[in-house]
Amino acid sequence: MTEITSNSDQLDRFDRLILSALERDGRMPVTELAKRVGLSKSPCQVRLKRLIEDGYILGFRAVLNMAKLDRQHIAFTEVKLSDTTEKALSAFNAAVKDVPEVEQCHMIAGSFDFLLKVRTRDIGSYRRVLGEIISALPHVSNTSTFVSMQAVKDGPLRDV
Repeated sequence: MTEITSNSDQLDRFDRLILSALERDGRMPVTELAKRVGLSKSPCQVRLKRLIEDGYILGFRAVLNMAKLDRQHIAFTEVKLSDTTEKALSAFNAAVKDVPEVEQCHMIAGSFDFLLKVRTRDIGSYRRVLGEIISALPHVSNTSTFVSMQAVKDGPLRDV
């Protein structure tokens, strides 16, 4: 098992092993988790509870098969804003959070302001989202699109 590395002095070897195991399988029962990291069930549960309370674990979720959900088209969209004052950035940030097709939004230091990961059914659906929704977000002056042809690595999971 690969261990999560951290500069934090608050995490010991067992905490890192717990986080690594849960990163691979968040549904793992505590008894199995304890066995994998070399602890008994009770100490493992105490550590797990502390890792959640301290914010190292933000939640648990299912990894969905996007092809089966007809949402396999991925495009990355560079967004340049016409105004980058704090008020304009806040308006854009609030509005982009309401676009369900935008899976991720990152503010970028560079020649554009934001990079969006947009997931849709197909290129036609993406074109509609870009033209009718993303381009109409507050202060958007121009966009540039890069279409993903294949996801080589997607997510934090590592091969063991």
